[in-house]
Amino acid sequence: MTMIEIKRVGKVLWWVVKLLLGFSLFAVIYALGQGVWGEFDQLSAPIRCCLPIVFTVLLLGCYAVIRRLVEKKWPSDLSLKRLVPDTGLGLGIGFGYFCIIVAIMLVIGSYRVGQWHALNMDMFLMLIFFLMVATAEEIIFRGVLFRMVDKQLGTVVAYVISALLFGFMHYFQGTLWSSIAIAIEAGLMLAAAYKYTNTLWLPIGIHWAWNFTQGNIFGFMVSGTESGDSLIEPVIKGPDLITGGVFGAEASLIAVAIGAAISYYLIIKGKKAGPVQ
Repeated sequence: MTMIEIKRVGKVLWWVVKLLLGFSLFAVIYALGQGVWGEFDQLSAPIRCCLPIVFTVLLLGCYAVIRRLVEKKWPSDLSLKRLVPDTGLGLGIGFGYFCIIVAIMLVIGSYRVGQWHALNMDMFLMLIFFLMVATAEEIIFRGVLFRMVDKQLGTVVAYVISALLFGFMHYFQGTLWSSIAIAIEAGLMLAAAYKYTNTLWLPIGIHWAWNFTQGNIFGFMVSGTESGDSLIEPVIKGPDLITGGVFGAEASLIAVAIGAAISYYLIIKGKKAGPVQ
């Protein structure tokens, strides 16, 4: 093996190490955040609200510091100028996405408002908790995985790998179909949003509103997990392929079709964008 080949192999191995270490580090911080949240569920609401915020700041801070140390510059995907507009747009897309899904279910008779509930502290706690969830998963799957694969192996490979792994992450909460659905509608959409804007803020906003709207506004399960009180207590009926069943509306063919359309639009818009920096 020549010296050039040795250097090439060394670069590839170093890239793999960085990818695995980055993925693992933020996965551990995320797991700790979820563990602390569950362990201290008896604390007062104001104190409990602080826990996800602390872990969100920790995640963003670690990501920024590590990228700054390794790449000698502030990561452009954490552009503070884009924080408000991109996050706001993401919140609108995530909220609108589930409004459309529920509207279609209403028309075909698969969803009905059973009872309205007043906003309460439990809903607010879940809103804060879902901020941590969105931030952690977007850093792991988009900021680390998608970005690094995009640079090394190309955008198409990055879309496929990040979407499949994101779907697989949800396998143990549902079924093979629900994992495929998540990969198509969420894995692709969130990666395309990241690629299109070159910031984490848009996918974080989409992801954040997605979970809260689905679970705590419209009363569905969120990726097979109960999310507590909801603004609407629904009456849901029909085949699982239409309603999503016990996994939540994400496993509905309606959600997959609409999510795939949004993903396609964002992928086309992001085609001219270079690798996320």
